[in-house]
Amino acid sequence: MTIVLNRLFQEVTGCQTQSTVRLAGDGSNRTYYRLTADNTTIIGVAGISLQENRAFIALAKRFNECGIRAPKVLAVSADEMCYLLDDLGDTTLFAMLKEARDSGTFGVAECEALCKVMSILPKIQYEIAQNFDFSICYPTPTFDRRSIFWDLNYYKYCFLKGAGVEFNEDKLESEFEKLADILLKEECNTFLYRDFQSRNIMWNNDEPCFIDFQGGRRGPIYYDVASFVGQARAKYTPEAIETMLKAYMQAASAYRHIDEQDFRRKLNIFRIFRLMQNLGTYGYRGLYEHKKAFVESIPTAIAQMIELLESIKEEFPLLYSLTRSTAELPRFANRESKSLTVDVLSFSYRRGIPEDYSGNGGGFVFDCRAIHNPGRYEPYKKLTGLDAPVIEFLEKESEIAHFLQNAYSMTDNMVDTYLKRGFTHIHICCGCTGGQHRSVYSAEHIAHHIADKYGVRVNVNHTMQNISYTIEERGRKEE
Repeated sequence: MTIVLNRLFQEVTGCQTQSTVRLAGDGSNRTYYRLTADNTTIIGVAGISLQENRAFIALAKRFNECGIRAPKVLAVSADEMCYLLDDLGDTTLFAMLKEARDSGTFGVAECEALCKVMSILPKIQYEIAQNFDFSICYPTPTFDRRSIFWDLNYYKYCFLKGAGVEFNEDKLESEFEKLADILLKEECNTFLYRDFQSRNIMWNNDEPCFIDFQGGRRGPIYYDVASFVGQARAKYTPEAIETMLKAYMQAASAYRHIDEQDFRRKLNIFRIFRLMQNLGTYGYRGLYEHKKAFVESIPTAIAQMIELLESIKEEFPLLYSLTRSTAELPRFANRESKSLTVDVLSFSYRRGIPEDYSGNGGGFVFDCRAIHNPGRYEPYKKLTGLDAPVIEFLEKESEIAHFLQNAYSMTDNMVDTYLKRGFTHIHICCGCTGGQHRSVYSAEHIAHHIADKYGVRVNVNHTMQNISYTIEERGRKEE
């Protein structure tokens, strides 16, 4: 795929790529790269679904037609499996609000940013939908009963059963049917973004830019409002949520009459539904795949559900009691836990194995010198394992894929154990003769493998290139 993306880059810019760096995809099935030449950077995307790619490309065009900031599609491969986007930077709204989350205080500046987003949401919902062909949407063109039950069953099988909660399945299905009836009551011809949350909003030149809308479809306005204000990991205060809702209702009143009492009542139902879908994701990623960041999000989501269900517990008695009993499980006690940090380094054996400054005395050291060395050949001598030609050589001309699979197996076992036991640091080094090609490629892939799978903080350091960066602790996107 990198070959195709580099070819598209050359077609668009007239330059060959000087650097191809894989970006953290935050759990996405798509693979993202930052392609660079001189002062030009472009984002390359390799998708796995033709229909999903087509949906994203069509919606990106529609966003830009409506004057809503979103990635511009610069080029698409002949088979439509790869495409290029303009680079909106690295700062998400979620990252920008980290200090507010940590302190539990959303000040004037943070609320202004949140309200700016919520004021744009009605424009997205109403204007994108005008004369748009929803048949291009993936996996379904509209928010319907079938898609509702996909999410409800996700909650039932991946969260409730994953947590070992006993329940009367027939009675729960009856409450699901009642919930679906309420969710489908309002006819609509508006655009439902589907995954409208702060991780999918880039902050560029003091303005929000919207990404990851490929799951959009026709649907009710309440779903996206619920997704945004109810994002468990965002940890919005009640005051911040209220400020956002007022900003949304004021902006939405330009498109339709908003009865505030009716709006809030319907919104609460959608917030409950969205939290159930979130808990399905947290259950699958956390309880089945043992990814710590998702497990840590469960108590917040449960607490929000209990609060929202209080006013309708007579209508949904089983769902209410199940949520209350789940909250009492010791494994979901809402307490702070120590985070795990993984340091991944590439190095040259000529300079020696890097020291572990954590005080743990070192960790894994993977010797990459048995892998076929691209540094022996003149075209690659001045390049590194971050460059596309070296990447292509290693993937085609060496056994590095097999080497990495063995490395993943060992590091995964270590990460699993450390997360369970509450340890805070792992040190992983990859070395080759010069610390330039094989070790850099290996360290890069091990780092992203761990970050993608476990959502922990990973510090990457290519010692011989003087390149270091951090993949921040994160979970997968709540979908």
